[in-house]
Amino acid sequence: MSILLALDASSSACSAALLRRRAGAEDELLSRFEMTPREHTRRLLPMVDEVLAEAGIAPSALDAVAYGRGPGSFTGLRIAAGAAQGLAYGLDRPLIGVSTLAALALGAHRRHHFRWLVTALDARMGEIYVAAWQCRDGLPEPLLEEAVMPPERLRLPAGHDDHDWVGIGSGWGLWEQMPVEVQAGMSQRLPEAEAAAEEMALLAMAELEAGGGQPAHLVQPVYLRNEVAWKKAR
Repeated sequence: MSILLALDASSSACSAALLRRRAGAEDELLSRFEMTPREHTRRLLPMVDEVLAEAGIAPSALDAVAYGRGPGSFTGLRIAAGAAQGLAYGLDRPLIGVSTLAALALGAHRRHHFRWLVTALDARMGEIYVAAWQCRDGLPEPLLEEAVMPPERLRLPAGHDDHDWVGIGSGWGLWEQMPVEVQAGMSQRLPEAEAAAEEMALLAMAELEAGGGQPAHLVQPVYLRNEVAWKKAR
């Protein structure tokens, strides 16, 4: 049996989830999710306490901790990273950072059975965080690596023009700025979708079972703008 805790504060939403997996049995997935702009610090750890209490386990029973590593809100990512690192370090458990964009893709696949997805988040400053995915065997596989770019530069993955692409995430609110070719290739859009710790727990469990996970002090948020921000600062 493996037990994993995931937490996320990468957007206006705040969430925590506990996944318990037993051989030959259905997964037990418990979660909390709230839209809590600017209240992540107040709500995140109480959510963790709630899912642990509902599962009837102590933190020491966890096999790993996961968190939404980004891209997303700089402040929210730091809040989640700090909480997850503190838990993993104190328990001496591996820590797994999960892509916010991958979690968005998995959420849309689980709820709507979409297979071909472009996840995009509004990165402000006239840019989007974006990636493209094909969902197979219940998990998203990347077709376009995570990047930050102006929406005008977005292109669909080459060689996949005949698929029914679906746009997921707040970045699709910049629809009018996207190229005509991208607009023509999209069958529908869900700009209101939010990443959640439920999907992060499932993605992290797959990584844990494949031998993944790192010591807590080695895991860092992914901002995608790091290098750009550093060059501007210099």
